[in-house]
Amino acid sequence: MTELLESSTENPYLTIAPRSTAEDTARATIACVIPAYNEEESIVEVLRALLRQSRLPDVIHVIINNSDDDTFYLAREFAGPHEHTHQDVTYRTEVFVHDIGSNKDKKVGALNYGFAQVCDEYDYFLGVDGDTVVDKMAVERLEAEIISDPRIGGISAIYTVSESAAEGLTAKFLTAGQRAQFAAFNMDNLLHGRNMAVLGGQCSILSMEALKNVMIDNRQATPWVKDSEVEDSLLSLQIKNLGYATKISANARATVGGMPTMRSLDGQQVKWNYGAIDLMWPGQRSNTAGQPFHPNLRLRWSENISMLFNILTRLSFIMLLAASLSIRAYVFYPVWLIPPLVAIILNLRIATSIQGKSGKDIAFALLAIPAEIYLWLRMGHFVRAWTKFFTSTQTDNWAAQARAERGAGSAHIMPAVVFAIISVGLIAAWLQQPVDVQSAILSVGWPVLYITTMVQTAFMLRKAIRRHRGFHV
Repeated sequence: MTELLESSTENPYLTIAPRSTAEDTARATIACVIPAYNEEESIVEVLRALLRQSRLPDVIHVIINNSDDDTFYLAREFAGPHEHTHQDVTYRTEVFVHDIGSNKDKKVGALNYGFAQVCDEYDYFLGVDGDTVVDKMAVERLEAEIISDPRIGGISAIYTVSESAAEGLTAKFLTAGQRAQFAAFNMDNLLHGRNMAVLGGQCSILSMEALKNVMIDNRQATPWVKDSEVEDSLLSLQIKNLGYATKISANARATVGGMPTMRSLDGQQVKWNYGAIDLMWPGQRSNTAGQPFHPNLRLRWSENISMLFNILTRLSFIMLLAASLSIRAYVFYPVWLIPPLVAIILNLRIATSIQGKSGKDIAFALLAIPAEIYLWLRMGHFVRAWTKFFTSTQTDNWAAQARAERGAGSAHIMPAVVFAIISVGLIAAWLQQPVDVQSAILSVGWPVLYITTMVQTAFMLRKAIRRHRGFHV
């Protein structure tokens, strides 16, 4: 900048430089792509948040696909050039809105269409979902982090579920559960060297060079492939395989839309779980070297093993308790209060780590019962996903989630139905056993459950007392 500083007419001791533009200095270029499917309720807020950024993306492409609502008509009001000044630096961007109509590859197809528009002109690809509202500093912080180290292939923002859209008791309960679930997931990644197994499609910045190398190394025509239930997880694995780091941001944030009904939550979580299993299981994919011990999959295996133990201990406790009461052999020991107490402490620790935490987040943790009910819902999703995998059920899980979000389908109640049927069978079998056999079962079952539960509690306590090192999720 060659112009002289100008003196302020109000204060002779204050000088103000003429406003600069973002083009005055060499910098990285960022293309933002927003895949949008029936996002009329959120697309306006999403675009407004991007256009209020302290550092605007250099271009924004909204890719509308398979939509039959007003998403296109709302988004097109933003089409064209935009300008925003932050701290005397003026940024310029241009918004393009594409309605690609029927798209059999769904979100993957929209992402690849957007990539084709920007891959030759920009340094970084910023993917933002059509229901994700980014924090004012998010793009600036993501850019600063990814350009700080050429070894980084992608960085995911810290995201949480918005509370504002939750109406009704069920929606508020599910929102609190999802906020706690995302918080625990993000904190685990932050405390493991900020290494991120999944560069979430909600809001992530990716190196354009890394995306092109993925295509070359895996002989793909596009970065995202349609044969994965979790396109972002597979891409993250492929980026990691090339030697790039995949990270979670230390402070870039975004708010995502949650699932307000049991049906929609089931559709989303079963799709996520099924896609993760598809990546984890040995021999499923030849292009994920080292499977199932790939570095990006270790946390996934840990999560699945933990969920399996949660199912086993809870079902065992219910069965042993019912069996003991049936023959009047149950004796209460105060030591059984320790696991739920530690669970409350852990849930409270997670709740207090949430940036912008609310009273609902704290109540969800302290009351214990809501968190326990939500865990049972997650166990149902877990069982449904693994059942679909082992039975080789061919289902379009994208379409299943879309139907669930529209309020169609009843698959979400199947775990409860199966549990009820199994319970009736076990009760009938138990009642047919002689008393000495019943006593023998209880004498073995309770000690095994006690030891298993105490080991689980020790792991929970370790998580509850670990230092968060200043991170908030």
